[in-house]
Amino acid sequence: LIFDNYEMNFIGQAKNADKIIFNKQSFIVYPDILYTDANFAAPVKISNANPQQKDYLWGSVELVNWTSFNGIKLEGLLYKPENFDVSKKYPVIVYFYERNADQFNQHWIPSPSRSIINPAIYCSNGYIVFIPDIRYKKGYPGQSAYDCVVSGTEFISKNNFVDKDHIGIQGQSWGGYQVAYLVTQTNIYKAAMAGAAVSNMTSAYGGIRWESGMSRMFQYEESQSRIGATLWEKPELYLQNSPVFYADKVTTPLLMMNNDNDGAVPWYQGIEFFTALRRLNKPVWMLNYNGDAHNLEK
Repeated sequence: LIFDNYEMNFIGQAKNADKIIFNKQSFIVYPDILYTDANFAAPVKISNANPQQKDYLWGSVELVNWTSFNGIKLEGLLYKPENFDVSKKYPVIVYFYERNADQFNQHWIPSPSRSIINPAIYCSNGYIVFIPDIRYKKGYPGQSAYDCVVSGTEFISKNNFVDKDHIGIQGQSWGGYQVAYLVTQTNIYKAAMAGAAVSNMTSAYGGIRWESGMSRMFQYEESQSRIGATLWEKPELYLQNSPVFYADKVTTPLLMMNNDNDGAVPWYQGIEFFTALRRLNKPVWMLNYNGDAHNLEK
């Protein structure tokens, strides 16, 4: 019926007529409402909800491809500021979670974020934002992140418009864990921020998720952490994937956030890494918002 380079979202169909409203969006195009018939012939835009966007610097996004250190073909999103000048050098923020390439046409409303990087805000302020995809090998989540994120960072750094001396990295929750791990393995980032990060899989394994009361063991054995075994079957994998055991390798200034009402990641995971880095005289700061949650709510 309709095929175009946008993210499309069905909203509704009239009860007694062949009329439909839907929206389409891209990084640049706000998801205004469109009106059409069931054949999707000549859709008409019937809302103009974001006219103020024309008054602000925005940016653009492109899909980039590279090969990871372990030979896997990867995709990522590269956001560039408006009025991009290839002769200039731009600072870069690397952000990621797992896979984000399918968000190519997501429209980012520039609002304060509870925990992540908002590409629209950073592009408007003259940054390049790079969001690489990660593909995981069971038992090696930390190494998988390294193979994908660092290889992607090195790939985009080959561009002359990238200021290689000013590349930052940020992640929250599972992304925060990966940032904490990466700064123990590389020094290519100028600064890093890890939010709600697990730092010690051996102590986190035996804890509970405070919000639900569930044991945390499932998520290490079979879920997001992807270890694929119990702590007693493969203790070496729990050690290898825990940033705290490599804290002496950190040289990157690290900002952490671990809130004491976090129902998903026990905030003592942040304390373990923070105290380890402080003991080793590493550049680290830890934010704790009293009574606040996994992602900032207050």
